[in-house]
Amino acid sequence: MASMLNNSEIHFLYQLVLGGAFFSALVLGYVLQKTNFCTMGAISDLILMGSATRLRQWLFAIAVSVLGFGLLHYFGLIKTQDVIYTAPKVLWLSTLLGSTMFGFGMVLASGCGGRNLIRIGSGSLRALVVMVLVGVFGQMTLRGVFGVARVNTTDLVFFTLPTQQDLPSILAYFLGIDASLMALLTAIVVFSCVMTYIAQDKKFFNLNNIQAGLFVGLAIIALWFVSGSLGYVEEDPNTLAQVYLATNTGRIEAASFVAPVSYALDYLSFFSDSSKKLTIGVMLVLGMILGAFICAKVHGLMRWQGFNGLEDTANHLVGAAFMGVGGVMAMGCTIGQGLSGISTLSLSAMIALGGFFLGAYLALRYLEKRI
Repeated sequence: MASMLNNSEIHFLYQLVLGGAFFSALVLGYVLQKTNFCTMGAISDLILMGSATRLRQWLFAIAVSVLGFGLLHYFGLIKTQDVIYTAPKVLWLSTLLGSTMFGFGMVLASGCGGRNLIRIGSGSLRALVVMVLVGVFGQMTLRGVFGVARVNTTDLVFFTLPTQQDLPSILAYFLGIDASLMALLTAIVVFSCVMTYIAQDKKFFNLNNIQAGLFVGLAIIALWFVSGSLGYVEEDPNTLAQVYLATNTGRIEAASFVAPVSYALDYLSFFSDSSKKLTIGVMLVLGMILGAFICAKVHGLMRWQGFNGLEDTANHLVGAAFMGVGGVMAMGCTIGQGLSGISTLSLSAMIALGGFFLGAYLALRYLEKRI
């Protein structure tokens, strides 16, 4: 953590944060492409085929990221009260409705935001259209027409806890135990329980599955460190206030692929505006696409792809709109809440996971009837 830096030192640190975020996203994009890691695929495999292999990949990544976040908290490398997912206010209705919309939309759009960014890197024009639309509807829900509706409806339904909403903080508050110690203990317990479940399938532990769970989890941890520790300045010389460099929210951020796509579109649209700066979110989008592209070129996975008729086009456009609106309402996608958020063990992330599964289930049944 940095304090009492001058402007040139802060500029250098800003660039370092951007580089760290880009490299983490590059690795994440490469791994997602190579291993076929997909959160929507995990849900659809389970519901339609009874296969839990990709679900175990997802759970493995969650276990690693939970343990890593717990260690970062325990050693004081990040201030968890500044993490975007751990605020005491729990917007449960917005989170549940938004995650259900996102889950429904990602099935119609053939994948979540992260998966479609990967497909862009391997030549999918269909995925490019989807993600542009996700970004537009995300902007409309962040501060546009849907944003006004969101703030005046679902965001009014919430409850506020006497402490942060992550499970370790809640347990520490009611048990009177040190919060950092509780974070470590809880992380160890969750990691152990999840890995015990995963180990029930002896065939799971092959190179592909281990790479998927381990490196995806490590990428989430790296982003927490880059945003919350490397990018933390205790006292900005211009404002004399603490600041998290290169963030869009002014708080600690990790991987998510709805709002960052909106930020990327905003940056590219107003590139000549000197007030627009590169941020972690923008670098995540660029890094994911480039990482997937490198992997696709190295392993011969490049495939140009378009829409397959009118109904396919309509499904993807509607799905993209649902993902853009729902992802902002839920404060993240299946990677945002489903990995970054759940690594903090926040209540909102747990609610969102339920919504993702519900929305995906409803969409899969809908498509079955259409077929």
